[in-house]
Amino acid sequence: MKCICLSYLGPVNWETMTESERKVSVDEFFANEAEMCKNGHLIGGEGLQSAQNATTLRFRNGKVTVTDGAYGETKEQLAGFLDS
Repeated sequence: MKCICLSYLGPVNWETMTESERKVSVDEFFANEAEMCKNGHLIGGEGLQSAQNATTLRFRNGKVTVTDGAYGETKEQLAGFLDS
């Protein structure tokens, strides 16, 4: 079975974290990723650009429309993914 792990990040939360809290968060992420690699469970993954750079594609009535920005406003944004 294959799975995908989505990584969400709340920009307000990140901006209000201390440098020490950010380091702990990043260290925990990479420790988890290393464990998945060591056990052969990680195929790949990518970080994503911020929602400020997002483009939304919609397919309706046989046509694709492209708009700047994320699909909807949210407190958390998809920051990346791991494929396992």
